[in-house]
Parts: sequence; C-alpha cells; structure tokens
Amino acid sequence: MAAAAGRAHRTAGPATGSPRVILAIVPVLLITLLIGARGVAAMRTTSDFLVASRRISPTVNAAAVSGEYLSAASFLGVAGLVVKDGVGSLWYPVGFAAGYIVMLALVAAPLRRTGALTVPDFAEARLGSRRLRRLSAVVVLVIAFLYLVPQFTAAGQVLAVVSGSPYWVGVVIAGAAVSITLSLGGMRAATYVQAFQFALKLVLFIVPAIWLVLQVGPVVRADALEPVEFTRFPVATPVEFRLDTELTITAPTHAAIAGHPQQLLTPGRYAAEGGTTWVFDAGAPVPQVGTGRPPGGEEWARPVLDPGGYPVLATWSMLVATVLGTMGLPHILVRFHTSADGRGARRTAAITVGLLGVFYLFPAIYGLLGAVLLPELYLSGGTDTVVVALPATVDQSWVGTMFTALLTAGAFAAFLATSLGLLLVVSGALAHDLVPGTLRRLRFTPIAAALVVVLLALRAERIDVGVLVTSAFAVAASTFCPLLVLGIWWPRLTARGAIVGMVVGLISSAGVIGVDLILGAPPGLPAIVLGQPALWSVPLAFATMVLVSLRGTPPAWAAAAMLRLHLDENRSGSAATDDFCPPRSS
Repeated sequence: MAAAAGRAHRTAGPATGSPRVILAIVPVLLITLLIGARGVAAMRTTSDFLVASRRISPTVNAAAVSGEYLSAASFLGVAGLVVKDGVGSLWYPVGFAAGYIVMLALVAAPLRRTGALTVPDFAEARLGSRRLRRLSAVVVLVIAFLYLVPQFTAAGQVLAVVSGSPYWVGVVIAGAAVSITLSLGGMRAATYVQAFQFALKLVLFIVPAIWLVLQVGPVVRADALEPVEFTRFPVATPVEFRLDTELTITAPTHAAIAGHPQQLLTPGRYAAEGGTTWVFDAGAPVPQVGTGRPPGGEEWARPVLDPGGYPVLATWSMLVATVLGTMGLPHILVRFHTSADGRGARRTAAITVGLLGVFYLFPAIYGLLGAVLLPELYLSGGTDTVVVALPATVDQSWVGTMFTALLTAGAFAAFLATSLGLLLVVSGALAHDLVPGTLRRLRFTPIAAALVVVLLALRAERIDVGVLVTSAFAVAASTFCPLLVLGIWWPRLTARGAIVGMVVGLISSAGVIGVDLILGAPPGLPAIVLGQPALWSVPLAFATMVLVSLRGTPPAWAAAAMLRLHLDENRSGSAATDDFCPPRSS
C-alpha cells in the first residue's frame, strides 16, 4: 500500500521528548512578563485595566485579536481533528475566520459606540436591567471557563510530550504567567503581548510547515494528497493511550501490553487503560476504536464532518456554532471596546479576517502529514499533539529537535495569548459586573481566578480539548449572539425577552452538552443533537427573545439607543457614547 510505503522509512513511533525543549518557552514567558511589567505605569483606572483607555490602534488591535483567537484549538486542535476525524475538519478554520465577517457587518462598530467596558455593561446600557447584567456576567464565566480549562490542559499535555515533564508543570507555568501579566498591566499589557505572540505564532507555524513539506520527500507528499486507509502497522509501533479506550480487534494481533512480553490477541474487545503503552508488531492489523474511522480511506477523505451518519447536518451545526459563536465570545467582543471609535472597531475586524486567513492556510499541512506519519495517534487519543510530534518523527537529529522546540514555543504562545483575554473577561465579570470593586480588587482577581482554573485543569488531564472549546462556541452562539444582534438591530427587544432568551439558550447549549459529556449519547442523530446543539439552540434562543419581547413594551429610550448605536460618532460630533446609560432597574 502507498501509505505504508511512505511510513516505512521511519522508526517506531515518534521520538520521545527532550527535557531541553522546555527551554524554548523561556523567552516567550520572559517577554510576556516584561511587557506586563511595562504596563504598571499606565494602570490608574478601571478603564485602563479593562479596555486600555480605548487607545489601541486598529492594526495592533487586530494583531492582538488574532493572537488571542488562535488558541490551542487552532494551533494544535485543527491538525489533530484532521488526523482523527478527516479532511472535513478543515471546515473549522472556515467557521473561525468567517465569524469575523459576520461580526464586521453586524456588531463591531455599534458595540463600540455604546461606550461599554464589558458585554454585561452593554446589556445593562441597552436595556437598563441589573438582572440582565448579572445573568450576562454568569454567561461570561461559563464561556470563559469552558475555553480556559482546555488552554491550561493543552499547555500541560504539550510540555509533557515534548520534554517529558510532569503534566502539572505546564498547567502551573501557564497559570502563573497569565495571571501575573494581567495583574501588572491589564488590557494594555495583554494587547501588546498578544500582538507580539501573533507574529511569533505565525512565523513558528509557517516555517516548520514548509520545512516538513520539503523534508518528508515526494513519496510521503503523494501519500498525504492521496491517503490510504490505515489498516496495518508498517513497523513495530508503540501506542501510549492517553484515555481509557475500548479497542475492537478483528484479526489475530501480536502486541506487548504495558511492558509485558508480546502476546497474541484473539479477535474481540479489549480495554486499554489510560497511561498504558501497547507495542503492536510490524504488520499487525490496526484495531478499531469505537465508531471512529482510521486515517486515510474514502470516508475519512470526504470534505464533510460525519460523526454519526449525518454529514451535512453535522457540518452545518459546526458552522453555525463557530461563525455565530465567534460573534458571542466575550474575550473577542471586549477587544472592540479598546478601539477609539466605531470606525476603528470596523477596521480591526476587517484586518483580523486577513490575518486569520493567512494562518489558517497551514493547519491542513500538519493534519495531512500527521495522517500519513503518525496515524497511530488516532488510537491513543493524542491527536492534539500531532503538530509538535511531527518534526522529531521526520528528523530525529538536532534539526528535528529544533523545530519541535520552535513549535512548542509557538503552541505555548497560543495558550498564553488566549488565556490572557479569557482571564481578563473573567476578572471583569467578577470584579466589575457581579461585585463591583476598586482597581486594586480588579488587579487581584486574575490571580484568584487563575488558581481556580489551574485546579480544574489539573483534574482534566484526559479531556478532549476540542470538545470543550467547541462547547464554548455553542454557548456563545446561543446566548450573546442573539442578545447582540437583536439588541443592536431590533428596537423592540425588552429586558425580559433578553433574560428569558439567554436562559433558554444557556440551558439548551451548555445543559445538553453537559448531559452528553456526563451520560453520553447514542451514536447517530442524538450524538449530533446533544454534542453540537447550535443548529437548533441558536434559533430557539432568537425565537424566545423575539416572542417574549413582543408580549412586553420596549424601553422608552429604545429609539434614542438605536440612534446612538448606528450614527457615526465622528460625523455627528458626539463624544462616542460614554453617556449612553439609561435608567436601571432591578
């Protein structure tokens, strides 16, 4: 088989990590902390901490937005999804980038004109309800924690793979770096750190990708473009199972389990415990894992997602979650409040689309090469690490180690950049929206919040990073997306309609995803409905907001609010809309 021939040149499995690789993240950490320290002098008010006094230029802001948006799910997850789920996973970056086009058209400029500091600020300013503000803050926390825990988890996993360090080391380093940086410099420090880290990630993602394509040779490149199903191990291959995994062996298979002598496994079902290593003999048939499809093969190469036999439905549901979820991510929305005016917010969104478009050209390279060179990762549940595992697999000399170190630095920059934005909105939700306090409390909150996330991440070593991140998008699409679109474009929205609609959206997204994660769902349509509910939860939230609002009376200031949202503040001579603050109710 062509794929087997392409893989036969390598040794058994990826090379083990080198402790020296961990030194690659030291410059990233030092620069992050130094930029944070430089922001101390500019930290005088709450506005300084949360929105950098609205003095960030569109170009720097767009680089910062791109930096915090390119999280572990983008830097590592997309390539891993290609190995695990097939070519259809490349719809994810399409959705991630397309969300900014929708945001540019519907949200960016009007949101900035409210003069708000946070999303809950906007909710109260638009509809005058403290209850809506508190509910919005709770939703911010739900989305942020769903997104933050995978960032810290991925940091621990990557460092463990490339350096052999304990899992907790990467988690603690990530938590300490982002919390100290925010406490020192707030949004201003986060912005310049994220802009720097975007440039770093772009270079450290593209250069190794080009090197890999040139290094693997024409045979592997041909295999990547015309994949063959992974049915037999070409060489003796160790598979370290990260999760408890049920294997189905369909033919007699020779394997050594957890250091024991090699044995012959008869056809049947076997439980591989998380943390154990199985060494499959050369030529052994590849076991089946659940209902998953091995890399290669006709179904794997189809350009749609197909987790349960409904490819079009699954693909559309994912696109609804990522496109509309982007518009509701609180750590992205707060970025538009840092712009000087609505025009600056629009320019930020437009530049971001171009920057993300460049980056998302390259995850496919890592995914397709990983499907040829490291297909066994699909068995072990370790596909998230395929990006950092590829260089040492292709070249086990110092060159491979160097590129592994560069990718590790880029991956760690991705964790830090995204975590900075998320921890900032968590701090704002806790110390500005739920329990308003002083600047001193705001600066202490990131440390306390990071400690909680670290404790959660230490117990989540074996979670699927992609599942939680996708869940965050689904919750954002089902809650903040309807609130923003209707709040900006429909004057009849009422506080009661917004509250009921957001509660329905939160329950129908986070609630059913939680049920799916805890209890599981039968394969097929139920798995799609529960695992990725955005296709029905988003319309349900919109419909609820509209119907409940139609039974009530919009605020008396609704017409004036709509004018302020849509008039160009520069042409009208108005001072942005920092005075856009209607009477508040409970």
